[in-house]
Amino acid sequence: MEQLENFSEQFSSFAWGIPLLILLVGGGLYLLILSRFLPFRYFSHAISVLRGKYDDPNDPGEISHFKALTTALSSTIGMGNIAGVALAISVGGPGAMFWMWISAIVGMSTKYFTSTLAILYRGKDSSGQLQGGPMYFIREGLGKRWKPLAIMFSVFGMLGALPVVNVNQLKQAINDIILIPNGVEVDLYTNILIAIILVIITSIVIMGGLKRISNVASKMVPSMVLLYFVLVLIILAVNYDQVPHYFVLIITDAFDANYISGDEVMGGMLGALILLGIKRGAFSNEAGIGTAPMAHGAAKTDEPVREGLVAMLGPVIDTLIVCTLTALAILVTGVWETTAKNGVSLTASAFQEAMPYGQYLLMVCVFIFSISSLFSYAYYGKKCLSFLIGAQNKHYYNIFYIGSIVIAATTEFEVMINFIDGIFAFMAIPTMLATILLAPKVVKETKSYFNRLRP
Repeated sequence: MEQLENFSEQFSSFAWGIPLLILLVGGGLYLLILSRFLPFRYFSHAISVLRGKYDDPNDPGEISHFKALTTALSSTIGMGNIAGVALAISVGGPGAMFWMWISAIVGMSTKYFTSTLAILYRGKDSSGQLQGGPMYFIREGLGKRWKPLAIMFSVFGMLGALPVVNVNQLKQAINDIILIPNGVEVDLYTNILIAIILVIITSIVIMGGLKRISNVASKMVPSMVLLYFVLVLIILAVNYDQVPHYFVLIITDAFDANYISGDEVMGGMLGALILLGIKRGAFSNEAGIGTAPMAHGAAKTDEPVREGLVAMLGPVIDTLIVCTLTALAILVTGVWETTAKNGVSLTASAFQEAMPYGQYLLMVCVFIFSISSLFSYAYYGKKCLSFLIGAQNKHYYNIFYIGSIVIAATTEFEVMINFIDGIFAFMAIPTMLATILLAPKVVKETKSYFNRLRP
């Protein structure tokens, strides 16, 4: 296990080098400037599209704008927001949150471009069904000679869609919050039992395809975000005198890097802190990674720009709002300095510190967030396999996917998070390269759309 942990750490470090940082952040800034800061200029129009003002049941696609967003959010709002933020603060201190904010602001533009492309260049799978996602907009938008890039995304996409971090942290939450405090001895067998229960629940939903997944996600995600929002507001209200101090500390420590531990990057600890924040931000909102465009590519619309506008709301919700709430809850309760815990256990300590039975209320949120993530990731993985070997064979991914649940429940957290970090990096390479190359097409489509929208 120690060798596996070392290998996974080296794999993650290799993948998250300076070139990827430039591609994700530099590429995102390029898209933001190229669009003339469109995400901020048309925010209210995006809300109108999300509310269904422009929905047409006769448009091509499978699900509504709202269900496309909630399906995408069900994979991003989850352990990235609860465990990922806790890990970022335990390793990097308060300043890590600031760089997650930067990643989200840049990510809004990236999400807009990638999801607009997912509709603009939808392609057909081997069964003739309309599909969207990076592999399709690479093939349809750049041409067949770029297909190796689409294959690269699909291969790593199958691995990146494995729910290993979500399952691992859900298992840890069940152990630390429910079983151990009640005197239950935790061992390999209890972990396998948790995995079996998750396999049964997941199988029931994912066998029903995208429509069942989107229906479940559209009901689960909004209610859990609201519950989590209320719980964290209670924590902040109890510690209201600490909130301004830590909000300022997030900003000042982002440039001081006083609390980060680890190796230097780009000549100093500030570089290490920036890299940590960007990495955890990518895990939180997945902007530029390529998963969300697969969900948004299934939206019922013939206007690519509308789905791009809806998609750009994702980083606002999952990083700027939910991640910030998690960070403040951990900081104001002081648990980030008084416990060696990380991941979901650190967040649970904050909830337990602030309110009676707070850890159990968090457990409800963690369970729903994790379960909803399991559903949407299975859809992403099947879509990648379908592109590689044909739609008639995509069901084989379910076996691979379910097997990974058992592995994740019996493996160390550090191994799982490093594995996914590395895989996400290799998914981002084809996604961002293709998006940058096709960006002028999106700009042209954007101008055309808003010209047609004007009376």
